[in-house]
Order: sequence, then structure tokens, then C-alpha cells
Amino acid sequence: MSQSPVHVWFLDTVHRALWQALSEAGTVCHDATTATREELISGTLGPVHGLVLRSRIRLDAEVLRALPELTWIARSGSGLENIDTALAEEMGIAVHNSPEGNRDAVGEHTLGMLLGVLHKLPAGDLSVRQGKWEREAHRGRELKSRTVGIMGYGQMGSALGERLAGMGCRVVAYDKHKEGWGESPSVPRPLPHVEPVGWSTFCREADVVSLHLPWTTETKGLVDQAWLAQFARPLILINTSRGAIVNSGALLEGLEQGHVTDACMDVLEYEGRSLEALDGLGDPTARQTFDRLLSHPRIQFSPHVAGWTEESLVKLSTVLAQKILGNRH
Repeated sequence: MSQSPVHVWFLDTVHRALWQALSEAGTVCHDATTATREELISGTLGPVHGLVLRSRIRLDAEVLRALPELTWIARSGSGLENIDTALAEEMGIAVHNSPEGNRDAVGEHTLGMLLGVLHKLPAGDLSVRQGKWEREAHRGRELKSRTVGIMGYGQMGSALGERLAGMGCRVVAYDKHKEGWGESPSVPRPLPHVEPVGWSTFCREADVVSLHLPWTTETKGLVDQAWLAQFARPLILINTSRGAIVNSGALLEGLEQGHVTDACMDVLEYEGRSLEALDGLGDPTARQTFDRLLSHPRIQFSPHVAGWTEESLVKLSTVLAQKILGNRH
């Protein structure tokens, strides 16, 4: 007796490697990149056994409860904030993500932004394009003389740690969720050149702080004025994780008060939960803060592309294929 086919709906565009792998395994794949939330809830798409997405649609309780046949969700990327993971677990729905697929891209991008700030590369490029040749104004600083603090030591944080090997700088890492990582760490170093430290040591000794945290109720708005004031040294602050972690007004205040010397922002709180575009700028106060960010000479931006490379596009899909198909056997 033949089994009924498994129907999987792709809500966002991902590399074709995932579609191909699932199809070869007998799965029926559907392009739902223009499907709406309402269509998911109403059941007009047909049977839904699997969903592939990035961040276009939020899979909250209303959506999940409307999909009784759903057995797994595959998120291309690392963050799961647009999925009600607690309810999915309660309903027996497997949730897969693929931080292994873009960790290398994030590690390289973060290091690139840091070097760009230290050596004033964006400013120097712009200056030459304006017909200037200002050498002293673009005298840089060396990474080797800095202590880099990695906050959050999962796939992304550890990828940065790997890339700092051989740079000659001291690297400390803080992760409150790792057992034995306190003021007197009781575990071996994750890498020979990376020191796990407690929060007080992290605040006392870091010159650079790179954030590698998920978007949760605990981390939303974490970086505010009080948080920045805990650090003993003026910081270079880097955020390639989620924009909502850093309060934009507090960042500007930190730059003005000297708590922050420079900032590298691949993500902004104005992205909203979709992560696909800037949002919430209709509010005059938000627009004013955003405009101040854009005009600040000591902030370097990129449009949420730290994990967005030609190679990661492929790896994100191949990692998901391995997890999904491995889970079925």
C-alpha cells in the first residue's frame, strides 16, 4: 500500500538545493513565495506537511493551529523569533534552523566591519573619491592592541572567535547560558586563544564588543544606556545579530558620552520582525532617531547581509536538507 505524498510549501526563496533534495526523496514541493498568511490559515493551499521559510511570515499560534497536518518547519538561517517554538514543540512539530550554513559568512563580515572601523577604510575611500588625500585624518588603530569581547558563543560567536586566531589580539567570550562560564571558568577554553569569562571581567576588559545573541524577550532592548555604562573602557560596538537588541537612542547617547567610540551595525531595530525591510519609521521620534543614526560619522552600516553570501545561500539549504531528511529516517 503506497503512502500519501508529503507536501512541502516554500514560503520564501531559498537555494534550489533544498527543493531538489526533498523532491528526490519523494516530497512534493510547492512554490508559495507569494502566499499570504490568510491563505495558510484558511487552508486554501491544500495539505501542508512541511514549511520552508526565512522571515516573511510569522508562524504564531493562529497559523500553527490552522495546520493540523504540519510535521516540520525549516527556517533558512539561525533566528527562530518568527516561529512559536514552544507551541510547535507542544504540537509535535519539528523545527529546524541552519546557523551552520551562514556562520562563516557572519564571522568574516564581523571581522571585516571591525577592521574597517579601526583602519577608517570607509571614510578613507570616501575622502579619496572626493578628491582629497588626507593621510593623518585617516591614521588607523591596530586590532592587535585590543581585547575583543564576544557576547554569545554559539555558531556565530564561535565563527568570529575562529577568525580572530592569528590576529594577535586578546579574545574574551561571555555566554550566560554555558555551564561553567563564570568569573572562575571551570571548563577548557573553547579555542586556545579564546578565554571564557564572567560578566564583570567582560565589562572590565573588553575594548570591542561583538553581539551574537538571539532575539528574545530577554535580549530585546538589552543594550541601553545602563548596559553601556557598565563597561570600563570606551567600546567599539558591533551588532550582526538582531537589530532590536540595541536601543538606537541609547547607542547615539553612548557615542555622545564617550561610552562608545564607534559602532558597526549590520542590523537595526527598525527592521521589525520580518527582517525584510525597515519598518516603524512612520513615528516622528523613530524617524528622527533613524536620521541621526544615518548622519553619524562613527557608525558603519550594512543592510543585514552579514550572513548573506553566495556560499551561505547554498550551505543554508544543504544543511536544512540534511536535518530534514535525516529526521525522517
